[in-house]
Amino acid sequence: MQTAPKKVINGWAMYDWANSVYNLVITSTIFPAYYESVTGDGNDATVNDTVRIFGREFVNTSLYNYALAIAFFIVAIMSPILSSIADYKGNKKKFLFFFCTMGSFACSAMFFYDKTNLIYGLCCLIIACIGFWSSLVFYNSYLPEIAAPEDQDRVSARGFAMGYIGSVILQIICFVFVMSPKTFGIDGNKAAQISFLLVGIWWWGFGQLALSRLPEGTPASHKKNEGSILTNGYKELHKVWKQLTHMPVLKRYLAAFFFYNMGVQTVMLAATLYGKSELNIPTTNLIIAILIIQLVAIPGAYLIAKLSEKIGNFRALMFTIIIWIALCIVGYYIPRNGINQFYILAILVGFVMGGIQSLSRSTYAKLMPVTKDTTSFFSFYDVTEKIAIVIGMFSFGYINEITGSQRNSVLTLVIFFVIGFLLLLFAMKKQKPELA
Repeated sequence: MQTAPKKVINGWAMYDWANSVYNLVITSTIFPAYYESVTGDGNDATVNDTVRIFGREFVNTSLYNYALAIAFFIVAIMSPILSSIADYKGNKKKFLFFFCTMGSFACSAMFFYDKTNLIYGLCCLIIACIGFWSSLVFYNSYLPEIAAPEDQDRVSARGFAMGYIGSVILQIICFVFVMSPKTFGIDGNKAAQISFLLVGIWWWGFGQLALSRLPEGTPASHKKNEGSILTNGYKELHKVWKQLTHMPVLKRYLAAFFFYNMGVQTVMLAATLYGKSELNIPTTNLIIAILIIQLVAIPGAYLIAKLSEKIGNFRALMFTIIIWIALCIVGYYIPRNGINQFYILAILVGFVMGGIQSLSRSTYAKLMPVTKDTTSFFSFYDVTEKIAIVIGMFSFGYINEITGSQRNSVLTLVIFFVIGFLLLLFAMKKQKPELA
């Protein structure tokens, strides 16, 4: 196949530009800091603040982790049904629009979240998370349809780079509101709430521009009249699983991805609350650190893509996993109020964060068999990713609750990375030279 025209590639990458503001503002910076502020006791000396909900007392950071775990579990359950309907109807573009709208509206609704309505805020968080990650099922499935195998690393990296650039631009705008609220005649909490509203508007607006350039899907005619489309998704996952038994490299790669991605996503989702509550890093410094991560991630995605051309996808992934292991150990030992050490850690995390995500996606696309059912295969990839996140986030929150420290949770992530590294090594031994 030939790679799609530049207009289509840029349109596809533009959706990363649109939705990555959710990942930066809502997941990584302003919302976690705002959540910690409205659920905390205001005393910086307190390591673990607690909240009471549904008749039980939770560590506030653990409750946040559990809420995200619930969201990812819902996504994992829904993805097979959604991909089945999209393949059957050939309307993945409509589903991308639906979840883009759902997620962006939930972000805008966070404008009304304050300390008086914790359940409302958590519901908005869960709905926004479902919208973001469900839309990625359909977004990712476009990659093997619009890019030839030899261009997929480059196109995938372009998407992540566009996402980092777009998210940094809006983050800087939100940063101005949060850091100088009095300039606009508002308080700090209202500045954060305005940021949530801006995320929703940005995501939805640029998302429509991206959708206008993406091709329409084609119905999978061979799937018609093969049972209920509500159960076909799970049947498709079973078919993919059966195919994997004859594809040992892809099977081992997915097992490796399951474990190392468990560590990567948990670090990304829990980093801000770890810095805020465990390390007592001020909100201003946290936002600066996350901006550093985003800026470093742009060249990082391209450099690791270039590295994969030199040494192969598997070796490049193993290189990044070794760095992740080292970063978890360093993160465990960072002292409380260690702002400079946190900045250094942010630079290193940024370098490997974009690279490992981009290369993981393109490696999977390369290892897939030639098929028209790209959504089914990427649904399997997505379910694998989401179940890993559920386990990772739940483990992180639970270990924090039983040990009283998020540091122990960070150290536990090393185990996930080590298992992923070993499984990747096993997969590489069976791989063709060009990918190994």
